[in-house]
Amino acid sequence: MKHDFPLNLTRRQASFALVTVAIAPLLSARAATTVIEVWTGPSCGCCHGWIDHLKANGFEVVTHDGGNNEARTRLGMPIDYGSCHTGAVEGYAIEGHVPAREVRRLLAERPAALGLSVPGMPRGSPGMEGAVNDPYDVLLVARDGRTTVFQSYR
Repeated sequence: MKHDFPLNLTRRQASFALVTVAIAPLLSARAATTVIEVWTGPSCGCCHGWIDHLKANGFEVVTHDGGNNEARTRLGMPIDYGSCHTGAVEGYAIEGHVPAREVRRLLAERPAALGLSVPGMPRGSPGMEGAVNDPYDVLLVARDGRTTVFQSYR
């Protein structure tokens, strides 16, 4: 019996191979997208600026208008490190205007921590861009609430 398929593949095997080749790029592109869930402060414009920054840096963002105080509490982020929006990504809390680069680094390094915070709203941080840039630190917040500087911006 003569087959039109190389290597004596059955029709089912050949069909599976063709489908796999066709959808593989779609699956790898989807797997490369990191989803971050964000709760904003009420009527906050800079929150949406930070969300735009995340999207521009390849994150898929699920946004909830309002509820950041509740999300911060639920995720265990101490109020001392609070800001106007709270995020959750792959088991980590992200508080405030944390640059996407540092979120990616956190996910690559996977430290045993609660997450990252940029307390307050420093001018020049993502979503707070303007003519003035304040120096600020991205803090790595441990599960016991202690912090270390994860990255400084000067």
